[in-house]
Amino acid sequence: MTQHLRLRPRATLAPSLLSISLLLTVLPAANAATVRVHYDTGLGNAITLRGDVAPLSWTSSAATTWTTGNVWVWNSSTSMPAFAFKPLLNDEQWSVGANYQVPAGDPVVDVFPFFGTATGSLEKVDNFYSPQLNNQRTLILYLPPSYDENAAKRYPVVYMHDGQNLFDPSTSFGGSEWEVDETLDSLVASGLARELIVVGIYNTSGRIDEYTPVPDPDYGGGNGDAYLDFVQKTVKPYVDGHYRTISDAGATGMIGSSLGGLITCYAGWTRSDFAHNLGCMSSSFWWNDEWLTDLVAADTNPNPPVRIYLDSGNPGDGYQETIRMRDTLAERGFVFNDTLFHWAEAGAQHNEAAWAERFHQPIETFYPFSQELDVAATATVVANP
Repeated sequence: MTQHLRLRPRATLAPSLLSISLLLTVLPAANAATVRVHYDTGLGNAITLRGDVAPLSWTSSAATTWTTGNVWVWNSSTSMPAFAFKPLLNDEQWSVGANYQVPAGDPVVDVFPFFGTATGSLEKVDNFYSPQLNNQRTLILYLPPSYDENAAKRYPVVYMHDGQNLFDPSTSFGGSEWEVDETLDSLVASGLARELIVVGIYNTSGRIDEYTPVPDPDYGGGNGDAYLDFVQKTVKPYVDGHYRTISDAGATGMIGSSLGGLITCYAGWTRSDFAHNLGCMSSSFWWNDEWLTDLVAADTNPNPPVRIYLDSGNPGDGYQETIRMRDTLAERGFVFNDTLFHWAEAGAQHNEAAWAERFHQPIETFYPFSQELDVAATATVVANP
């Protein structure tokens, strides 16, 4: 049976998001709900809350109490059913994104809001050296909107190949970019995705060699393991050491297209200690007579603990090879819309414009706003850079 994701149009900014909910990870408490808002307001400012269940209200605010570490605390004082709330800065400015939905059971919840413009920023690291490949390239990083505003917050990281195609049409192949920053900003503002860091890794003249795990009789290649060692053992430690990341594999993603999709899927299958969330778009599964699909089919080891998103255009764009990989994964026990996701876009071309249109899908799949604190509450973090 063919199973597909529901295609959702790219998110647009919404002026009021009170109807959107966020389910939080909670810690036990007794006889009262407790909300802890982690935010440095600066001297003379304060955080208040509004919500949908008394003693909270959407029309009047409840005060919070400042505590050490710039944590603003509110206690319900009595047991409460499930309720939604949202913080305000100085009782005027709503936090950006979704409402927070708290389950019944008198929980303790931690939130890390921001109140400014939902616009991320870009940073470049030029001449980044790879000892594994003996070459250098540029890294370009997208930092989420709250990165400078809320220093208490940490973020999952998504590593993406062909970094010059992600943000800037002047450096992109064919002059068309993925619009990664615009898409992420929109998803965050609309409450459809959590904030995250993207690391765009520029390709080099050795792209075919670096993005392929084995040689192809017509195209050569086959140095993909050295490239992945570079990403895992050189790029990732740099990023974790210089930025406020959530470093564990469960919070880490990799996304690529074409040969970048091929090496992404291979990375997930062979080194799941690095990344659990794999976006393989228009992947070149045809490489070396579908070598990777055959590898997956023949592997006698247990499935790696990964979630895999596959897509392509239809017809063409590697559709048949993608279907074979999808079905191979399903036969191995991957579950549709749980650990395996598939989308075929009618008429889509094999180019940056098509991938830009679909980029929101793996992001919403792997990093929905509803899971933001679930991940942050349980993940391993590195020392503050």
